Amino acid sequence: MTMDSPIPLAIVGVGKIARDQHLPSISRTPAFALRAAVSRNAEVDGVQNFTDIEACLAARPDVKAVALCLPPEPRFAAAITALEAGCHVLLEKPPGATLGETDVLADLAREKGVTIFATWHSRFAPAVQPAKAFLADRAIRKVTITWREDVRRWHPGQGWVWEPAGFGVFDPGINALSILTEILPDEALLRAARLEVPENAATPIGVTMTMGIAGGGYEIDADFDWRQEGPQTWEIAAETDGGLMSLTGGGKTMAVDGKVVSDEPEAEYDGIYKRFADLIEAGESDMDMRPLRLVADACLLGRRVAVEPFHE
Repeated sequence: MTMDSPIPLAIVGVGKIARDQHLPSISRTPAFALRAAVSRNAEVDGVQNFTDIEACLAARPDVKAVALCLPPEPRFAAAITALEAGCHVLLEKPPGATLGETDVLADLAREKGVTIFATWHSRFAPAVQPAKAFLADRAIRKVTITWREDVRRWHPGQGWVWEPAGFGVFDPGINALSILTEILPDEALLRAARLEVPENAATPIGVTMTMGIAGGGYEIDADFDWRQEGPQTWEIAAETDGGLMSLTGGGKTMAVDGKVVSDEPEAEYDGIYKRFADLIEAGESDMDMRPLRLVADACLLGRRVAVEPFHE
């Protein structure tokens, strides 16, 4: 299909990530025009607001695309509703509470002939593609991920992150895994994991993962932690025959042996909406589940260790 005019879009879930990232990027993307918002306790100025997606789509049949910014657990039902109505669907990460859910959504989108896009916003950080190009023809010796941040700063008052399907520290950790699976020339496979779960929570506050690649080769170590105060750390380092490649700032800056080779302004969510528009125009979908599969494998294979209760 060819888009001659902006696609009418509704945003579902008007929380911090929607206001900080989605709404500004939608306003900057000519391919979309925001027409409605859905939230139980918030509104977006300048558009029609609803408290549930069913009412929104019934009242606004002009809406042809939906951006789902809900937590993972309720997102599945909203996605089914949107797909059944013939809407293109953008899924905030993680794309589902289970791999089974994402399979169902991909199949339904195919059946309805619409686009579904599982977004991994960190893949659109400016230094990710330069890092991928650098590693493509290098011998990799070891990869280390350090993703440590303060949950109180980034998820204040959001108790759902500690409940089943809330993902715990995997909520940010999956960002690192989305970059890893994008830049590596090989498929990462989980070998072992340790999940530190507060006594009053169902999801981990700290995780270590050991990964490798099929047939051996090199090791990949990951350290995710939600207890870091002060400066936050989002780093991936790869030891190669061409030097030590490091991605810092969540993929914003790339350096080789300490020399910065890529450092551009962050525009992750602008990239997401451009990609969504391109997929719709091409009549395609993008449901890469490799980051979610690594999280699922860690939960299957990992050793759970109880740690002290978490109190905000």
